[in-house]
Amino acid sequence: MSGPHFPLTWLYAPGDRPAVVQKALVSGADVVIVDLEDAVAPDRKAYALAATADLLSDPHPVPVHVRIHTPRDIPSLASLPGLRGLRVPKVTHATDIHRIAEVTSGLPLYALLENALAVERAYTIATAHPTVHGIALGEADLRADLGVRDDCGLDWSRGRLVVAARAAALPPPIQSVHPDIRDLDSLAAGCARGRAMGFLGRAAIHPRQLPVIEQAYLPTPDEVAAAEEVVKASRTEEGALALPDGRFVDAAVVEGARRVLTLAARAA
Repeated sequence: MSGPHFPLTWLYAPGDRPAVVQKALVSGADVVIVDLEDAVAPDRKAYALAATADLLSDPHPVPVHVRIHTPRDIPSLASLPGLRGLRVPKVTHATDIHRIAEVTSGLPLYALLENALAVERAYTIATAHPTVHGIALGEADLRADLGVRDDCGLDWSRGRLVVAARAAALPPPIQSVHPDIRDLDSLAAGCARGRAMGFLGRAAIHPRQLPVIEQAYLPTPDEVAAAEEVVKASRTEEGALALPDGRFVDAAVVEGARRVLTLAARAA
């Protein structure tokens, strides 16, 4: 599962547990996220930062991102050869991104939106700086902020995120983690719902969740066949395309079909 054009699986590992991080690196996840925030107890933050800096002193075959706890973590990490991106928690304004971009020398940033104000400013945050490569929801904190009791209460915020990412010409956002590592059926159902809403891939907190996420986001044989038909037609006609069954498709549909075939190639 390594090196796809569209990463589907993003595995969190606690920064204060180097052995767990090492296992994550060989888990098959497309991206490993070393967590210095929620997964690390306050009295372990300093150790987690030091251990993560040591890990990132060399590059790894799998892209490694770090979810920082505070901007004060950045000087210890930003110039290390093994770091491929920073995930910035609790972003509420474009200025939060500006401050971090000033000290990261072009490192890709991924903004985590975790309250109502951040969701309202999703597009502004997504376009705050050229180094913003993605936006995502922190659903646990957002659920608490909104007082949401049922999962569907987050659907508007999820849709808002998908639209903001697209409008900002960013990749489709990934889904937030599914906290129950034993309930794989609910994970699969949640991924199917997220895919239908426009998400692409999902964060995980345990390796056993990775194949479920990947399978949910890979195209079905029918979807591959339909995409092949669209791409084939695009090679012979320009502008709006007429398919054999009478349907017309435009450039945006062709782009989506090509993405489907890229994902299908990953499965092959």
